[in-house]
Amino acid sequence: MRVEAKTAEDTESLGGRLARSYPQRDEGLAVVYLTGELGAGKTTFARGFLRAQGIQGPVRSPSYTLLEIYETGARTTLHLDLYRLRDASELDNLGLREWAKPRHLWLIEWPERGGARLPAADVSVRLASGAQGHEIELSSHTELGESWLARLPAAPPGGS
Repeated sequence: MRVEAKTAEDTESLGGRLARSYPQRDEGLAVVYLTGELGAGKTTFARGFLRAQGIQGPVRSPSYTLLEIYETGARTTLHLDLYRLRDASELDNLGLREWAKPRHLWLIEWPERGGARLPAADVSVRLASGAQGHEIELSSHTELGESWLARLPAAPPGGS
């Protein structure tokens, strides 16, 4: 699925729509990879996703801490930004294994830097900057991902 996002608000809106379309019957671990160059909108997408889950406070990229944990009621959401990772083995110190359990959802920016130490993605979101905004491609990699994207509503008229 490809989407054109002309503004940051469009990107945030798409993140929110993806969050709201999550199959509520699923109780397992869910993983979303966010890929793209610097400034492509990964954190903006994550902000929309987290806002749709009820997070009210600031949502910033966890560039320096690598990890932010949000309790969102029905599940716990981890937002990881691995941009500053020099080696995938640095993930071992974060204690991620304790967060790889049912009713947890991971949003991972720069997942390619985590290599095989990360769980596989259910959904990948690839963001690219273009002349008219951002091009966003969503793809599924698991049965959960397929059912999740199948539930994703179309953009409202005039939005992404």
